[in-house]
Amino acid sequence: MGSFFKECEHPEPRWSKCPHEYKIRYRNASGRQAEESGFANQELAKARLAEVYHARKNSPMSLHKAERIRKYGSMQFATYTAEWLKGQRHQSPTSLRNVDSTLRNHLLPAFGSRRMGTFDHKVVSAFITDMERNGVGLGAQTNAFIRLKAILLDAHRLGLYEDSPLEGVQPPQYDAERAVIPSVGQLVGIRSAGDDAFRLVAELMSGCGLRNGEAYAVNVNNIVADDVYRVGEQVNQATKCYARLKHRKAGEYRDVPLPARTKHAIEWYADTYGTVDGYLLRNPKDITLAMPHHIISGQWRRLKASGQVDIPEGMVLYGLRHFFASNCLGNGIPITDVAEWMGHRDVKITFKHYRHLMPGSISRAAEVLDLGLAA
Repeated sequence: MGSFFKECEHPEPRWSKCPHEYKIRYRNASGRQAEESGFANQELAKARLAEVYHARKNSPMSLHKAERIRKYGSMQFATYTAEWLKGQRHQSPTSLRNVDSTLRNHLLPAFGSRRMGTFDHKVVSAFITDMERNGVGLGAQTNAFIRLKAILLDAHRLGLYEDSPLEGVQPPQYDAERAVIPSVGQLVGIRSAGDDAFRLVAELMSGCGLRNGEAYAVNVNNIVADDVYRVGEQVNQATKCYARLKHRKAGEYRDVPLPARTKHAIEWYADTYGTVDGYLLRNPKDITLAMPHHIISGQWRRLKASGQVDIPEGMVLYGLRHFFASNCLGNGIPITDVAEWMGHRDVKITFKHYRHLMPGSISRAAEVLDLGLAA
């Protein structure tokens, strides 16, 4: 309901005899903490707290909240989640597919029949502990926690919980492994393997830092300057159609550096094979359709299996994009610029993956600071 107190040097047993006024603290109808002062004795403070409590309990907002608790509190997690999914229309088909996979494999087996009103921090912490004991990978643990967090925060906003069931929960600690990056010599070998479409993708990923799907959507009209390529869409892996960029609204884009050799590779491919509305890579079976992911990824798998090209152990096709970051940071380009060019929402993502590629940053800083101090 609330509490009453005094802000003076006297201990609580002497409050009834000291002359200082009482204060009260409570949560108002909107759930925010509030304070009032000026109460001469405990009785007046308690009476005011009771008045606030009854007013809040009978307020329209509280009545609506009570109705929501009755409706959703007893609802099973599986049913609630099905309704929650209807509101996720803003997510891309690939993201929705990942959400569905996480629900089916982790959340619904653990919580499908649990009533929504019974979640608290102990339930969530026990779920994380169970995943650890069952040997669930850290990446999968993190995805499961993120999805559960989104669902429970949605329920919390409806008023199902006084305190967030996530408060105090230690999330899974996911430390991304260092990227496996090819050397310059290995990159030369990879770029000369496969067919011309594969080579163009390799050039775009290593030269401009494009993601796989962004490279498949390469368009000659996106060369907006001799040294600038505009990334505005990707080929969605699930729909096999052109779509907005990852984590971006339709129409958003980013401009990236365009090395001369990458520009030449784009123009050569366009001159050799032609384009459809400016697009270079098309479905071999129907040139009106975009290039599906499996064509390039299939070549990559066959290339690795053949052993004819020197490819670092553990490298995936995405390692070509990692090479771009390595090349930038190794040549002193600020990590903030690299983060923007790679399309990272937060520079922390770039820093987490590529900090070890920044050459001697602390030692170099010490030298520069020393010069300044000696001036």
